[in-house]
Amino acid sequence: MGWSGGLVAAGLLLAACGGGPGGGGGKVSNDKIVLAVLNDQSGIYADTSGRKTVEAVKMAVADFKAKYGDKAVSKNIEVLSADHQNKPEIANSKAQELYDRQHADVILDVPTSSAAFAVATIAKNKKKVFIDVGAASTEMEGKQCNKYTFHYGYNSYMLAHGTGAEVTKDGAKSWYIIYPDYAFGQDMQKTFSAAIKEAGGTVVKTDPTPFPNDNFSTFLLKAPGLDPKPQVIGTMHAGGDLINLVKQYNEYKLKDKGVGLAVGLLVITDIHSLGADALAGTRYTDMWYWNLDPTARAWSDKFQAKAGQRPTANMAGNYSAALQYLEAVQRGGTDKSDDVVKQLEGYTFNDVFARNATIRAKDHLLLHDAYLGQVKPASEVKEDWDYVKVLKTIPAAEAFQPQPDPACTL
Repeated sequence: MGWSGGLVAAGLLLAACGGGPGGGGGKVSNDKIVLAVLNDQSGIYADTSGRKTVEAVKMAVADFKAKYGDKAVSKNIEVLSADHQNKPEIANSKAQELYDRQHADVILDVPTSSAAFAVATIAKNKKKVFIDVGAASTEMEGKQCNKYTFHYGYNSYMLAHGTGAEVTKDGAKSWYIIYPDYAFGQDMQKTFSAAIKEAGGTVVKTDPTPFPNDNFSTFLLKAPGLDPKPQVIGTMHAGGDLINLVKQYNEYKLKDKGVGLAVGLLVITDIHSLGADALAGTRYTDMWYWNLDPTARAWSDKFQAKAGQRPTANMAGNYSAALQYLEAVQRGGTDKSDDVVKQLEGYTFNDVFARNATIRAKDHLLLHDAYLGQVKPASEVKEDWDYVKVLKTIPAAEAFQPQPDPACTL
């Protein structure tokens, strides 16, 4: 599919008052820095990131410019966005267009792992920076890794070794796993199965489901009849698919039939759409929460004033990714990709999103603290969007793979 007029959905040139191009020594290409957000803006993941992620990236640009003023490496920073519709072939064509014609220096976000793989290949071939926040597959720092791609935020290992292990240790020893039949779901099924077994549990059966999908009855209704009967259904779905599945799980009253529900990937917007009671008591792992602490809440207040809602972890992650990219350009004095990569590799930092963070040089995986949360019942929700109680912090060293995947060769 080729380029059409609507592919770059939003563009904003942010310039300091009275500013001109090349404010930091003239080492910036095209006299400006161009950040491009490529994500789902019309499908099942649009609420997870979508157009509101663009607002988060614009906030990062504004904060960067406020910090450095006339000392910023460039006074002209442009933010573009495009909709990849969760399709690898569209992600491929849009990434090429953003890098080649729109002169993007970095592409951000890209949920849907198969789409992220496509963009990683383009980034490698064109020697352009790609910071993926939205995809969960560990192959991003495995077979799909390359010199110019960074995996930033979360992955299936983090989710599985938080949620899968914790729920199993708490007594749910037998699982029936259902997952969307594409790269993300396949990777989630694999990593959750391994984590469940490591924690002393068993996986009774696994089934792939169509993606996207609005009818899960075939899979949900078979669960009580499996032999042995699973104690819990583990769903690896996300976004709109997850919302449909949870509604049908509750409709069929499977909890009353002795089959619980564990969610591999849960986002605050999912809870907001379903209502807290639909998921009350559900424990899950996340990379960030808007009301985590006063720092997170203060930033979330600013975001809500601009976007009209509390931010998802993905939105905050893209703010951080954009900010750290700009900081790397500032440190190096240039937006040349190889120099930016050197600035990012091994960098340690703390910001609104990432705590105790390090970008591991050997595989470009961001290591940072993660969090085990639990959905509150509606009776305990004291303000809009405050649906989650953070149970514990999972230290960065435990949250992600302890060693790089040997399949990764940068």
